[in-house]
Amino acid sequence: MPSAPKKRRRTPRQLARGLRRSVRRAAGRVRRVFWRSLQLRVVTSTMVISIVVVAVLGVFLMQQIARATLEARESAARSEAQADRNAVLGYLNQPAAEAAKQPVESGQALQAGGGSPLSQATDALARRAGSASRYSVIIRNENRPGEFYGTTNIDPVSIPPRQREELFKKEAGEDSTWYTPLYYKGQPEPVPGLIIGTRLDTWGTGLDTSYEIYHLVPLDKEERILASVQQMIILVGAGLVLLLAAIAFLVTRQVVTPVRLARQAAERLAAGRLDERLKVRGEDDLARLATSFNEMAANLALKIHQLEELSQVQRQFVSDVSHELRTPLTTVRMAADLLYDAREDFDPMAARSAELMQNQLNRFEAMLADLLEISRYDAGAADLDIDSVDVRDVVLRAVADSEALAERHSTRFDLRLPGEPCMAEMDSRRVERILRNLLFNAIEHGEGRDIVVSVGADRDAVAVAVRDHGVGLKPGEENLVFDRFWRADPSRARTIGGTGLGLAISREDAMLHGGWLQAWGAPGEGSQFRLSLPRVAGAVLRGSPLPLVPPEVEMRRTWRGQHMTPVLSPAVIDGGRDAD
Repeated sequence: MPSAPKKRRRTPRQLARGLRRSVRRAAGRVRRVFWRSLQLRVVTSTMVISIVVVAVLGVFLMQQIARATLEARESAARSEAQADRNAVLGYLNQPAAEAAKQPVESGQALQAGGGSPLSQATDALARRAGSASRYSVIIRNENRPGEFYGTTNIDPVSIPPRQREELFKKEAGEDSTWYTPLYYKGQPEPVPGLIIGTRLDTWGTGLDTSYEIYHLVPLDKEERILASVQQMIILVGAGLVLLLAAIAFLVTRQVVTPVRLARQAAERLAAGRLDERLKVRGEDDLARLATSFNEMAANLALKIHQLEELSQVQRQFVSDVSHELRTPLTTVRMAADLLYDAREDFDPMAARSAELMQNQLNRFEAMLADLLEISRYDAGAADLDIDSVDVRDVVLRAVADSEALAERHSTRFDLRLPGEPCMAEMDSRRVERILRNLLFNAIEHGEGRDIVVSVGADRDAVAVAVRDHGVGLKPGEENLVFDRFWRADPSRARTIGGTGLGLAISREDAMLHGGWLQAWGAPGEGSQFRLSLPRVAGAVLRGSPLPLVPPEVEMRRTWRGQHMTPVLSPAVIDGGRDAD
């Protein structure tokens, strides 16, 4: 039993490429949903604006609270520092101050409990502070650099050297305030704190020295309070944003829901359900909108019904007139034929009149036939006699019918037919009529130059292109050329006596087959009409085996850097897109 094929592992580059495609597809879906939902855009905009406003207000409020808290703590610390300095100065003015001059090992603190005035002052300050959580005090003697007196377990490394330098530059009694981390012995992590330092001179008291007194105030409690306030502000802000989003959702829902119902009703109305109406609730603007929509729908239904009746009357009138004109036309035709056959016995003026009457009667009969055909298309009564035929044979018959007219205009046909059969299911009579109309049009506007007739086929479609080298078409006339009774130059008379309905009927014939009839033209380069039909009747035509723009023109324009996109006629609207 053969083993199952191993699944090929994807390389990292392929995985990254697939991930990017997935992200782009997801982003595209989100973008489409966002732009198609008014309610989602309103709620999203409300949330974004609310987040920005709440963030700005929260930051401002947090800064004000932190500033007020720290200012209050700093003010209290300054008051305590001033009282402590006065107490220290009182101890230093005692006669026992001479004991403070006893040597102390460098880097070792003098703890409270000794007999020197500094130790007594330190002991007093420790009692005033109560605990390290309130504040600590460090006293330094400038004459003894390694000596310091400290309360609790404060570490003297907490005092920044730059603060000491700043303090020496100040006058005695001036404060130096720094916010810096405080270090305690036995605690691995520092705590945020405030240091208020000052210099205390004792000149004239018998000590003749200067002391540095630092009050170290921990701010960990204030930090915890501010963190709690910040969390509370964030929670309140998030709740406020969600509340505003919910309010926006509810408010927009009251507006968007009626608008959605109106949009759905408008879509059903556009689809032909003219009895579609909206429910009117209340008397507000949306209720008036629903009332106006219902009135518009009623008026539109009435107008469409009137237009349908008018169109039906017009189609019936054209059909009746065309049929009724056939009887007198037959009588006139018989009399005209007699006069035409006997024109040699008449004088030149009467003979010329007989010829003119014969020509105009032929044109009148052709116009009646075209009007009857158009009326059948308008009434939806046209049908196809489908048969499998070779397109080359249909082209040859149409060319044979046009050769006499081509000889009178000194025009030759250049046939470019494939060597193998091009079979397709079609109504050969209607297709042959399309080709005759295209050939007659090319002869009339081809300026006597050669007309190229090309046939192409692929697996799904067949195509016939008629190319002339005449005056061509101006931009925008590719769509107008299929309109009824349209002329590119109204002042120019028809040289072959056409009715002005040939191309319009040809387009209807092409659409009846499920095909395309398209036109291309450019001033001075001639024009080309392309008929594309599916090989199988009823199949959807998705492309054409022949290009709409002649290859030599496309190549010339590409060389000049003027690549031109083909313009499709209205017949393509019902056929799909051009595959060229």
